[in-house]
Amino acid sequence: MDTTGILFLDQLALDEESVVFMRVDFNVPQDDDRNITDDARIRAALPSIRHVLDTGAKLVLASHLGRPRGDRTQFRMEPVGARLAELADLEVLIPEELFGDEVLDGVAHLKKGQVILLDNLRFHPGETKGDAELARNLASLANFYVNDAFGAAHRAHASVYQMVEHFDRNHKAAGFLIKKEIEALERLQENPARPFVAVMGGAKVSDKIGVLETLLDKVDAILVGGAMAYTFLKSQGVAVGNSLVEDDQLETAQNILKRARRANKTFELPVDHIVAHDMNVDHVDDVDYEDGEIGEQLVGFDIGPRTIENFRRVIAEAGTVFWNGPMGVFEHGLFANGTLEIAKCIAASKAFSVVGGGDSASAVKVAGVEDQIDHVSTGGGASLEFVEGKPLPGIEALRANHPFS
Repeated sequence: MDTTGILFLDQLALDEESVVFMRVDFNVPQDDDRNITDDARIRAALPSIRHVLDTGAKLVLASHLGRPRGDRTQFRMEPVGARLAELADLEVLIPEELFGDEVLDGVAHLKKGQVILLDNLRFHPGETKGDAELARNLASLANFYVNDAFGAAHRAHASVYQMVEHFDRNHKAAGFLIKKEIEALERLQENPARPFVAVMGGAKVSDKIGVLETLLDKVDAILVGGAMAYTFLKSQGVAVGNSLVEDDQLETAQNILKRARRANKTFELPVDHIVAHDMNVDHVDDVDYEDGEIGEQLVGFDIGPRTIENFRRVIAEAGTVFWNGPMGVFEHGLFANGTLEIAKCIAASKAFSVVGGGDSASAVKVAGVEDQIDHVSTGGGASLEFVEGKPLPGIEALRANHPFS
């Protein structure tokens, strides 16, 4: 991505008179008791938060959390604020409202060691709709805007895109996390070390058509697992039993495979599978190994040992690896092995490795190899669109030559 015209946080002229609105991505997973199960996104924002506070500026943080759909109980930001306070040694104040006199008064009286964290931005229906009035009200809280929410940068939401209109080119910037994401993902686009291998998983071909077609022009090999593999296999006449298939994407899958063959690109699909009659199993005895084609009454839920070994051989020779999407139903322990083994394969390789967020990011953590991956993205959807070459609204809005400026 060309970053011409984009300022980064350390280029802003911040001082004690400055008030910074920082859009962060604190959309962290929680258990049923609202305990945060992975605070990686909060930790990732800490360098930008500390930089702003070190300048003496006041700081207003804002994020979404889940999809509330009017539920103000389950999706409030208190657990996030508590974890941030613990990690950053700060007092985190959460106003009742997202904007207005109460918030303005809170900002005016902020003391050293305090930050304001607005409650869930998605409590306001205008956030996801890109509402201009919400954007204007949020902008009224600060005189500087910083976007450090890479996981939301592909959304033209009010706090990510429309809000930036109210800040001139010297008062808006990308945070350190976004800078780190751009630098890592650009290495996939600009002269990557060869062979360049993409490992793609997840449920649907339709979600990844664009990135698959883009990657075919860039990579030397594509390894496909997850439920999306069954659409590719069925398109070749391979029996997949009752496995998840997008029948309306069979022709697309055929065309992608033909294009890969014409371009002499390696395109590996599973050759064996971990299967069961359904996902409601909790014993190893209820899970079978299926070599080759899948029987009529069975469903493929993970890649098998031969596939893992095939993928391992390709990854071991790679100079660059990009991974997005699990190899099976990773959240179910009996079907997590393929995903965890691929995480270990990538970590053990000498390749420059990028993991594109989501379940893949969770997998490298569960596998205990997170520190052996060169870059674990905080944004699954955003990283895919970046690699696909799509402009990300949240980043484009920061450009000095953007129509807003």
